[in-house]
Amino acid sequence: MKTILTSSLFRFLLVGMLNTAVGLSVMLVLLHGAKLDYWMSTLIGTAVGACVSYVLNRSFTFKSRTAHKTGLIKFLLVLGSCYVVAYASSSWLTGSIGEFIPVLSGDAGRTIAVVLGNGLYTILNYLGQKHFVFAERDRA
Repeated sequence: MKTILTSSLFRFLLVGMLNTAVGLSVMLVLLHGAKLDYWMSTLIGTAVGACVSYVLNRSFTFKSRTAHKTGLIKFLLVLGSCYVVAYASSSWLTGSIGEFIPVLSGDAGRTIAVVLGNGLYTILNYLGQKHFVFAERDRA
């Protein structure tokens, strides 16, 4: 049990809960409250969550000594790739399903796409950070 609680995955998930709560809240407020479109809402929310993520994952999750310049460039590459793959996939999936289930073609479909995209983004992001961004210092 102790190894689970000290693993990088567990720490990543703790940090992820915080940055996901922040980023997802921003996305949904922008999408529904400010009436921004799907892509702008998810982009801004992802950027806000990314700021929290970089600082905490570098220092707490992976205990990395990677130079900020190198780490930040790699981090942004991973985030950008994860963002495009995750949110484009979830948008396409809910849009395709929305053709058969009309209730998923409006706000409900966009909300589901945001939540699905967020889950896929989290998985891809962990793998990218662990194996590419902060790989040299991860011992957990």
